[in-house]
Amino acid sequence: MQGLSAQGLCAQGLRVRHGRRAVLDGVDFALNAGELGVILGPNGAGKSTLLGVLGGLRAPDDGAVWLHGRALTPATAAGFARHRAYLPQDLVPAFDFSVQEVVELGRYPHRHAPESDEAAIVREALQQLSVLHLLPRRIRQLSGGERARVQIARCLAQVWRAGPDRLSRWLLLDEPTAALDLQHQHATLSALRDWAHTQGVGVLLVLHDLNLALRYADRCWVLDEGRVRASGTPAEVLTSERVEAVWRVHTHRVAGPGGVPQLLMAA
Repeated sequence: MQGLSAQGLCAQGLRVRHGRRAVLDGVDFALNAGELGVILGPNGAGKSTLLGVLGGLRAPDDGAVWLHGRALTPATAAGFARHRAYLPQDLVPAFDFSVQEVVELGRYPHRHAPESDEAAIVREALQQLSVLHLLPRRIRQLSGGERARVQIARCLAQVWRAGPDRLSRWLLLDEPTAALDLQHQHATLSALRDWAHTQGVGVLLVLHDLNLALRYADRCWVLDEGRVRASGTPAEVLTSERVEAVWRVHTHRVAGPGGVPQLLMAA
């Protein structure tokens, strides 16, 4: 796609059907490494399905996904595991691992060529999400928000450092802030945005909070009934008119701190 580097993540003509219903209907997508992108839309719009297809977790009925210029499918996804981490929306731990063991699982794709500082990577990933103090605790002892931050740290650990091939690294996270309080929503998204910009990592999130997208995203996609209704910068995409058309909610858009647009619910 025009303007997309060879290190980018892109897709063309994605279609997914559940029976006779089109969950995704002709979706095109392109995001460069080093950018934070957000997929938005009402419930049932196809956001999680799109993220799963872009992550190689499921195959589309039509269309294709490319990462590093190569096809990304369920059959090839394992070959991308050192470069692409995916966090689903509802991840229930199968075993009562320690926090350290959970984050160490993120390093599993690197087991054949481990770094000399594997233990330090685990600790630094936890520190990035301000949960290093939870290191010795069991995952089932934690609150929902604490578990979410530990799982994000696991994904960070998976793509912590560029390999000798210098291929871009990617984080795909489905509603990573859903269980977080207000402080940790902003702290987590700020950390992910900074990591994208300073480390050149591509970060793609599914979010419901439009104001978080306006504040932290570089690019947004608005899905509705399986189709992309708009894409571009958050300021271009999230107008009051579009919010009303897609979400059926009246809003006023105002300038927030630093001139960042924010949406206020209309009476």
